[in-house]
Amino acid sequence: MKPRLLRILLGLAAMAGLGATAMAAGASQPLWAYGVSTPPLPTDRAVPQALPTRKLRPNEDSAEQTRPRHVEESTASYSLIDVRDLNNVIDWFPGDHPPMSDIMRHGPAQMGTAARGCASCHLPNGKGRPENAPIAGLPPAYFIRQIEDFRRGLRSTFDPRKPNTPTMILLAQAMTDEEIKAAADYFGAMKWTPWTRVIETDRVPKTRIVGNLFIPLPGTETEPIDGRIVEVPENEEQSELLRNPRSGFIAYVPVGSIQRGEHLVTTGGMSVVDGRIVPGRTVACGTCHGPDLLGLVDVPGIAGRSPSYLVRQLYDLQQGTRKGASAPLMQPVVANLTGDDMVAIAAYVTSLVPPPAR
Repeated sequence: MKPRLLRILLGLAAMAGLGATAMAAGASQPLWAYGVSTPPLPTDRAVPQALPTRKLRPNEDSAEQTRPRHVEESTASYSLIDVRDLNNVIDWFPGDHPPMSDIMRHGPAQMGTAARGCASCHLPNGKGRPENAPIAGLPPAYFIRQIEDFRRGLRSTFDPRKPNTPTMILLAQAMTDEEIKAAADYFGAMKWTPWTRVIETDRVPKTRIVGNLFIPLPGTETEPIDGRIVEVPENEEQSELLRNPRSGFIAYVPVGSIQRGEHLVTTGGMSVVDGRIVPGRTVACGTCHGPDLLGLVDVPGIAGRSPSYLVRQLYDLQQGTRKGASAPLMQPVVANLTGDDMVAIAAYVTSLVPPPAR
């Protein structure tokens, strides 16, 4: 039997054992991963994002909203009205990705001007942002399966105040099979490259939350990291105002979390006590995601991806709000994870730098 196949089979057996014998750790909601500061209320309901528009914002100067803008190394020119028109996605760097199709630029055809182009949230290069998903380089089969899960009500999020989840459900339900395949092939054709810089620290910049994203406040005031991961834009103007797809993010993580995460990710938290192997709380991630965590067959790559996104998915799986075909494999893996475990796993996984694209 081939070593990789044997490792996968042993890992699956371990997962089955965990699922049969372990009770869920019941980690408290990692509010920061959802871009909120207070727990949801029983009355909170999922509401999609506002429809795309080219209207001027009444609280901003009209001349500022309509004047041409530029970003370094791009020959393109767009106004803020153009940048904010998510039904007609701008493209600062067309050479960085395959040609954008209609589904990328305009969204599902049957929604007309109410649609958002896939690249509006996930960016033309597919790297996404902390409040949504990093999807460049996903196996097309996995991508298609996730869209089907959204379509069929099998994938939602634990916190109903996260508006991009119901938005994604509406978009998925409006997509044709041809549009789904086109999107899967587009994002699957790109390799994942570094996007988030991980910094271990005891203190982080004070922030405000805008659209489920943490934005640093002006000045140098800091606060304790308090066991969180705080993911912020490298450059607020480039990322938020201009949607520059080459301007990435910083993830501040607790001191020591990367080393602790490495142990959980590579061994499942296994230890040796008095010469005896003591199983950990989980299973080594490489069992299914590949030894380099860049994916395996139709299992997604996770190395270098947004830690906010990763922790949201771990928690959603633990709480049962992801119910697709692949969820049963992950649920025993996450069942016993604590909030600190999730932080450590995400800190380590995000810190991994994928090899250069070939």
